[in-house]
Amino acid sequence: MSILIKGGTVVTADQSYQADVYCNQGIIQAIGSNLEQPEGCEVIDAVGLLVMPGGIDPHTHMQLPFMGTVASEDFFTGTSAGAAGGTTTIIDFVIPNPQQPIIEAYDQWMQWAEKSATDYSFHVAITWWDDSVYHDMATLVNEHGVNSFKHFMAYKNAIMAEDETLINSFSRCLELGAMPTVHAENGDLVYHLQKQILEQGIRGPEGHPLSRPAEVEGEAANRAIRIAQALNVPIYAVHVSCEESLQAITRARNEGQRVYGEVLAGHLEIDDSVYLSDDFEFAAAHVMSPPFRPKKHQDALWKGLQAGNLQTTATDHCCFCADQKAAGKDDFSLIPNGTAGVEDRLSVMWDSGVTTGKLTPNEFVAVTSTNAAKIFNIYPQKGSITIGADADIVVWDPNGTRTISAKTHHQNVDFNIFEGRTVQGIALHTLSRGNLVWTNGELRTVRGAGKYIKRPAFSSDFDAVKKQASLHKPTAVERN
Repeated sequence: MSILIKGGTVVTADQSYQADVYCNQGIIQAIGSNLEQPEGCEVIDAVGLLVMPGGIDPHTHMQLPFMGTVASEDFFTGTSAGAAGGTTTIIDFVIPNPQQPIIEAYDQWMQWAEKSATDYSFHVAITWWDDSVYHDMATLVNEHGVNSFKHFMAYKNAIMAEDETLINSFSRCLELGAMPTVHAENGDLVYHLQKQILEQGIRGPEGHPLSRPAEVEGEAANRAIRIAQALNVPIYAVHVSCEESLQAITRARNEGQRVYGEVLAGHLEIDDSVYLSDDFEFAAAHVMSPPFRPKKHQDALWKGLQAGNLQTTATDHCCFCADQKAAGKDDFSLIPNGTAGVEDRLSVMWDSGVTTGKLTPNEFVAVTSTNAAKIFNIYPQKGSITIGADADIVVWDPNGTRTISAKTHHQNVDFNIFEGRTVQGIALHTLSRGNLVWTNGELRTVRGAGKYIKRPAFSSDFDAVKKQASLHKPTAVERN
């Protein structure tokens, strides 16, 4: 089916203009004024509406096995919920168990993701190190289109990467033209603080932020960035939640280092008072890592986004229902970490960013779509309204409103961290590869319609830094 979007205002990361957009065979075929309607073509009336690239969420965890349970959201329900909110591509995470071959884990996630309703890609976590990991990273980059590798600096005795693993993996990333990414929290310090707080008799969700203060994140962010600086490799910091991490990123960028920062819609909007509720289910539902912070950090994060020191917005969408969160009823350290948001990110960011004047519509497109496409090397296939790009489009009503609620959302979880909030700015129509997957409140997603997106290795930027770097190539002994 072909679709003609007529009379709207096309809004990209760098310009806004009146134009019709014609989509056929999953691709944007024409952009211009008064385009003719081909026979059999469906028309979307976009007069008074905005036509923007579909959202790209660079940080989700669908169907994730974690902390003794499995996230309630699978790849079909999660991508469908994203479509209802205007998101058309996710970059999820393959997280191997320690000692599990990373190719084996990648194959497992690919199998789970076959049910996706919209397009998807993967970062792959490096949770351990030996010669097989070294070689499998090359296979993933060269044969499977993986150009980013995740490193958890937290979760001691589980998936935490020690400094030696960071050094080996970062070096390998530079050799391969891949981007290292980090979850920056000092896992040893978190482990120590958790034990200390539990010994003090603090066992409820209020103990969670106490065990992960901003200093824990700031130290790890600075350490990872300095390691990347020494190896001369670009680096991407996920879910930056505090001023201390932002300061480390800003310092590095001011010194010319290639550092990229991601912020979650939740961290921009929700503060740590949620953990003080007497209602365990409410407080536990907000347990994620890093935790929600005092309000001063939100102000700093917004300024970091406005200044360009944070480039992308994400959700860290990882859903656990009340019965799953109850595993930590008597011990906050056992509460499965994660919250939802893939359906609500764009509306929350428009409402808090554009309607308040913090962001222009073009900046909104940049931080919700285009920057992620550029950083992870899938632009202009994704994140753009250009001829030849994938027809991933959201037709946006900047004045439309909706009230967010777990009772009406499409996310497969029984709680919404934005519960009761009325937002201005909604997706009226969402196209994934030219197919209407959301239109006027009706979800039309098809199980398995999403495609895996290969992301090519980086070349020019990495070649430039390689010329300056004295590469440390781990020997067989060092890799073991």
